[in-house]
Amino acid sequence: MVGLDVARCLALLGMVATHVFLPRGPDGDLALPQAIAGGRSAALFAVLAGVSLALMTGRRDPVTGRERVARSWGIVVRALLIALVGLYLGSLGSGLAIILTYYGLLFLLGLPFVGLRAPALLVLTGAWLVVAPVISQLVRPELPPRGFASPTFDQLADPGQLLSELLFTGYYPVVPWLAYLLAGMALGRLDLANRAVQGWITGAGAALALVSFAVSRILTGPYGIAEELAGSPGAPAATGPDLLQEIAGGMFGTTPTGGPWEWLLVVAPHSATPFDLAHTIGTSYLVIGACLLLLGAVPTARRRAVAIAFGAGTMTLTLYTLHVVMRTPAVLPDETPSSFPLHVVALLTIGGLYVYGGRRGPLEWVVAAVSGRAVERSRREAHTRG
Repeated sequence: MVGLDVARCLALLGMVATHVFLPRGPDGDLALPQAIAGGRSAALFAVLAGVSLALMTGRRDPVTGRERVARSWGIVVRALLIALVGLYLGSLGSGLAIILTYYGLLFLLGLPFVGLRAPALLVLTGAWLVVAPVISQLVRPELPPRGFASPTFDQLADPGQLLSELLFTGYYPVVPWLAYLLAGMALGRLDLANRAVQGWITGAGAALALVSFAVSRILTGPYGIAEELAGSPGAPAATGPDLLQEIAGGMFGTTPTGGPWEWLLVVAPHSATPFDLAHTIGTSYLVIGACLLLLGAVPTARRRAVAIAFGAGTMTLTLYTLHVVMRTPAVLPDETPSSFPLHVVALLTIGGLYVYGGRRGPLEWVVAAVSGRAVERSRREAHTRG
């Protein structure tokens, strides 16, 4: 569990870096934080959500019957609470694309698959990361354009528009992003304490990340596809040779519609293409596997120190919320890249203090308490019915 918390901490810090630093430096080159964490940190969060979902539903042996129903009710409550926090944060005017509402819906969409084991989940992940972007490309031209940077309570007045953004047109579209959750659930069904499994996760992740990126660049570079995309509707204002570098600074959740289908061949942060999903699943596996391997090399007596140092990973809901609040004009009106150390120190210090004191984060405590009651109530009702 500490290894997973380290990975969560890195995902949190990666998202903070992409929020605080500009995608490009003064010279126009891609900034280092964007080059490292752009798109990958958010994907790591989603993959880790899948790991958590698997751990909550039986680890290597999925729960069945009444117990599956009870735990599913707990997950529904958890998802709704997380989504509500996301809607609140979206109304604060931070200028950030808030992930939590999408995150909550992602948990709900994962419920039908909690009975599957690792092999089936891996096969389904591979199929989903190919099929879902194609479905999205077909469906989005028929949907209203995205109207908001982040979902807010105001959008509840137009549930159709809100659902459209959450599922397909938003910054973290849940339909293609379900591939991340399935990939994480597959990991959670493995024996994560086994060193051989940890090595397999690390190696497979590195290979998937490298191969998917390389194949995408081969297909879009030498074959002239970049030039074709550069002149298509919705493309950035860049020439063909510069297009791939331009979109490396990040897209807005999806690729343009109404243009060539070859958009599905690119790798770019927040593009939700098959190659981008495969690449970021690979980098997520690489980080998770490496964290598990490295923690296994730490002497048992020193693991508590590691747990405290990366304690922010135990309370990412609370600390992500704090980070968003810190980004609002009322708290840090002159937000600049130089504030990054302030965010890091605040998040790591608070996380470390909570772990040192053996306490759960405030929002984590509330979510666990309310969802736990839902689980117990379902169990009691099932027992009463006999």
